Amino acid sequence: MEIERKFMPDPGRIPDNLKQYSSMELVQGYLCTEPVVRVRKEGSDYVLTYKGAGLLSREEYNLPLTAGAFETLLKKCDGRIIEKTRYRIPLPEKGLTAELDVFAGDLQGLIYVEVEFPSENAALSFVPPDWFGREVTSEPGFSNSALSRGADPRKKVSG
Repeated sequence: MEIERKFMPDPGRIPDNLKQYSSMELVQGYLCTEPVVRVRKEGSDYVLTYKGAGLLSREEYNLPLTAGAFETLLKKCDGRIIEKTRYRIPLPEKGLTAELDVFAGDLQGLIYVEVEFPSENAALSFVPPDWFGREVTSEPGFSNSALSRGADPRKKVSG
């Protein structure tokens, strides 16, 4: 089960010196968006992910892939291939971690921050730091699968 909240921070308010945090380059594509079936390169690992319906919480299953299987499946993905750097920023609340995604390519300039929780109660009681900005957990147009279909949340925010 994946339980997470997602926010869209103002780029000018994110923590300074992101290089001090652990990070990973991600490349992902979507074979299907309803339900979500995604292939992702996470650093040197390759994963096929199935995600059920839901925004705050949903089923999630991850299966390892070989590099060759990933490359083959990535070519079969529809829509935009998403590239981003994920920074893992420790939060003081009970060992939680903010995952700050800085997008590249045609999504350059887009930034999300997500926090995964051990329970829905923990998610609902979480008070985000000010720099997290606007919460977009309940807005389906802000999911990575929506980005793969051509959504661009930067236009919604500015327009």
